[in-house]
Amino acid sequence: MLVTGGVRSGKSRHAEELLAEHDEVVYLAAGPVYDDADWAARIAAHRVRRPASWTTEETQDIAGVLDAAGQPVLVDCLGTWLSAVIDQASLWEAPVDQVEEHVLGRFDLVTAALAGAGVPVVLVTNEVGLGVVPEHRSARLFRDLLGTINQRVGAVCDEVHLVVAGRVLKI
Repeated sequence: MLVTGGVRSGKSRHAEELLAEHDEVVYLAAGPVYDDADWAARIAAHRVRRPASWTTEETQDIAGVLDAAGQPVLVDCLGTWLSAVIDQASLWEAPVDQVEEHVLGRFDLVTAALAGAGVPVVLVTNEVGLGVVPEHRSARLFRDLLGTINQRVGAVCDEVHLVVAGRVLKI
């Protein structure tokens, strides 16, 4: 299941609620680790909401976690995953085709793992492209790639939920 929506729309909380009936869940924090007090506070708030029986993994290897999972997995979030993948490869200024090849090659592994997953999987992502064309190249690159990733993951998911202002629309 894919849960999408804007920043602070309630999508992470909704994703957690979708798996609340399970005692054991792998919470995959797929984004970068920032050395920043605001980011730390945001992470702490997310952790407080989750049951103590859920385990947290911080990695960009979504496919590896899905392949090894013996319990449900919540991936939060594909937008932060994308940022981390581009950051780690230092590709923000690289030609678009080079960035796409790197990112989408890695994401093909994710969609293959999703297709073969034997456990419930909920992925959180940001909905992008509803506003103006960003002024900066890096923002356009991010928007375009995340839009492509969202389409690819949406194609292999059984359901897509759009969260707006804490309300959920099932697509």
